[in-house]
Amino acid sequence: MRTNDELAHVEERPTEPVRPRMTRTRLGIFVATLTVYVAIVVGVLTTSWPVRFDWQVMLFRPYKQWPEIHTFLDYFVVLGQRGPTAVAVAAWLGWCTYKQKTLRPLLVLGTSLLLLNATVGAAKIGMGRLGPHYATSIGSNEMFAGGDIFPSGHTANAVVTWGVLAYLATTPRSRRVASVSAALLALGVGMTTVYLGTHWISDVTLGWSAGLLVLLSLPWFEAPMAVAEAWLLGVWHRLRERTALVPAPVAPITLGGPRTPVDDELPAREPVGAGSRAGGRVPDGRPHLSPRPHTARSERTPVTPTGSRRPPHSDRAPRTSPVLPATGRGRTVGG
Repeated sequence: MRTNDELAHVEERPTEPVRPRMTRTRLGIFVATLTVYVAIVVGVLTTSWPVRFDWQVMLFRPYKQWPEIHTFLDYFVVLGQRGPTAVAVAAWLGWCTYKQKTLRPLLVLGTSLLLLNATVGAAKIGMGRLGPHYATSIGSNEMFAGGDIFPSGHTANAVVTWGVLAYLATTPRSRRVASVSAALLALGVGMTTVYLGTHWISDVTLGWSAGLLVLLSLPWFEAPMAVAEAWLLGVWHRLRERTALVPAPVAPITLGGPRTPVDDELPAREPVGAGSRAGGRVPDGRPHLSPRPHTARSERTPVTPTGSRRPPHSDRAPRTSPVLPATGRGRTVGG
């Protein structure tokens, strides 16, 4: 018996997603559905009982019988359109991908839609059947006339898009509930197109068969999807590692222009006293004055005439050198 620690370890260990295989039962259903598909195509091409039944339903004009439900069915049929249903299911499967840490849900949806476009689209263009509103003669199969309604795209898309949720269910109970819900939804969408007069009964029947064939063939694509998942995850991890190893470039912060080698040199010292007479720097003048040559004090022109304005005195000795006057409102003060 296992201990509690071992049981806890087993419960915490992540489990691999269950990938359905092509069993004998699934293969038998696939062959039976393919037989029905071929029988409907042959019956319409030969203008046999499927075409007669189509005309009986069309001449009954269902859209005129119950006009009170017409508005509701106009909105309900949107559940079979490719765009809205694909976006809704992709959003849910994207959340499942994030929680389960695997790309398989989105890969299954993408693969199923690619198969649906390739098979149903080719059949639509190849057989070119006209719809009930564009029929030319009563009783004809309206094949190869440039139409694109055989098989019904709404019906096949409803089977595949909602059936993918049942295909990806993780428990038997959820798979049964999702399968029944998808089947009822696809049945309602197909019959709604017949009521609105946009498809024949044989178009809807062939659309159910085409969608079911796509779902039944998905196990054959499990191995390629596993390889694609491993490759995508490897590319993602390599990109994350490369982003983590390469640091983000940091722009240098500069206060001025780019430095030059001259800026890094030490300034040359100038000897004290080296002026204009020694051939040194010439002092720059002020911005609003022109530079003037430097003159010695003895060469300057005196502001006042040489001598004193006082009357001479016999008891005073004459001055040997003039004293610079102090100016004040035009008066000169002597010593």
